[in-house]
Amino acid sequence: MDTRARRADPAGIVIAGLLLVVAGVIWWDANSLQLTSTYGVGPKMMPIVIGIGIAILAVANLVLALRGDLPKRDSTALGPIVLILGGFAILIALIAFGGGFIPATAILFAATATAFGRRAIFTDLAIGFAIGLVTFLLFDKLLSLSLPAGPLERLL
Repeated sequence: MDTRARRADPAGIVIAGLLLVVAGVIWWDANSLQLTSTYGVGPKMMPIVIGIGIAILAVANLVLALRGDLPKRDSTALGPIVLILGGFAILIALIAFGGGFIPATAILFAATATAFGRRAIFTDLAIGFAIGLVTFLLFDKLLSLSLPAGPLERLL
């Protein structure tokens, strides 16, 4: 048994506070929607459920942080963070300039996989392409919701 006294984790307390703020913003935004629904559960329900889930995570994180039970954090490596942020930047740029959802998703997936240490870039691009294609088809054809379309999506 560990006989050292545990101390509260200040970073964990800050993270718990930020999670609680995010939950509050989601809750407020969902409740400010002016939607009329003729059926039972409307589109407001899912953001409320997500907000409640994040609030529960915030409380659990706060308890662990105050007890000093949060796991020890690894050292921060900037390379993977830059890769993931770069993937997001490319996704935003491709969608903004009409490149389309599917190629943007493929690049984001490959960048994220590379950030986590995987080195099969062409395979990851293919997997990301497949995920983007399936997601696009589900939203566009099944749910009749439009995602950003580029030249490739217009062919579908």
